[in-house]
This record gives sequence, C-alpha cells and structure tokens, in this order.
Amino acid sequence: MAQYFEVHPDNPQPRLLKQAAAMLKDGGILAVPTDSSYAFVCQLDNKQVVDRLRRIRQIDEKRMLTLLCSDLSQLASYAMVDNHQFRILKLGTPGPYTFILDATKEVPRRISHPSRKTIGLRVPDRKGLLMLLELHGEPLLSTTLIPPGETEPLNDPQEIRERFESQIELVVDAGPCPLEPTTIVDLTPMGTGGAPVVVREGRGPLAQLGL
Repeated sequence: MAQYFEVHPDNPQPRLLKQAAAMLKDGGILAVPTDSSYAFVCQLDNKQVVDRLRRIRQIDEKRMLTLLCSDLSQLASYAMVDNHQFRILKLGTPGPYTFILDATKEVPRRISHPSRKTIGLRVPDRKGLLMLLELHGEPLLSTTLIPPGETEPLNDPQEIRERFESQIELVVDAGPCPLEPTTIVDLTPMGTGGAPVVVREGRGPLAQLGL
C-alpha cells in the first residue's frame, strides 16, 4: 500500500521530504504535485523503475518523459544549450514551461526521443517539489498523472492513493494543482539559426518568453 504524506504547500516539512527522497533512491515511484498538475516521478537512471513507470501509465518508449530539474545548473549534463536558448530558459524558469532541447550523451537512450535524440526539461515552481529535487540531488523523471484510458490528470491526492496504492510507493499531498498543462516550447531549431516552435500553449504565458 502506498504511503501518504501531507506536506504543507508553503512550508513543506523537511523530515517528510527526506523520507520521500529516500524512497526515490530505493527505486520508488511517487505521486507529487507540480505547478501544473500531479505527476508520477522516479529516478532517471534506474531502467527497472522507468519501465515500471511506463507500465503504470501504459505508455510506450515513443512517449518522451520529462526531466524535472531543481535549477538551470543541472541542465548542462543532460541538454546542449547555447546562449540564445539559455536566455529563453532563464525567462521561463522556474515555471510551468517544458523546453525541448537536444540531449547530451549522458541521457539514457530510453528516456530521450527515440528518433530525434531530444529531451524535455523543466524547472517547476512548486516549493515542496523543488525541495525534494534538491534532497534527491539530481533530476527526476516525470510524467503527468493521467490514468490509463483517460485524458485528464487526477487532482485529488486521496483518489490518487485509492487508484494507485498497490502500484506506487508514496502520494505527496500538498493540496490541489492548477490542472492546466505546461506550455511546451521546442528550442532545438535555435541551434541551427531557426526560431523556437510552440508545441503546446498551456499555463505558461508566451509573452513571458518574448514569443
């Protein structure tokens, strides 16, 4: 049965988040609130747990997962970023934006786009999640918490626990999320002199990025 932590949205309890970080290190899958919706998160370099995450969501390897980073300094190990791309990244982080960038060789092939060798990264604007990322010490792999066969993410942590209690290790309840998807911007064309491409307009305003 999944454990259940009630974490204060503005003053998250370090003791609980340290326990959550330990569960991640042990190969656990967690349900956590972000600044857009609840998401499943896990270690990025554990093939077994990544495969289990895909089975829970019933998504195949063609679906690109997103790396959640605590800050922009973590990006260099996982994405190739030039000065023009970095300016846009700074404008949108932390915040409800997902940026698609060319993946470095450090990124396991199973979590990058299989044909394009790109990866989606974001720095969420949610205090408890940022603290969890800092305690974990490296980015987390994430996917929106949408039950198989459905189109909308769950927003009630009690319902998440009831529906996934036998499949995940922990539900972090820090209150409801905005339930609006991130804005997705593909920055890879900038590497060859092109313009950013808006893949999806969501909660993050394009004007903030100068687009």
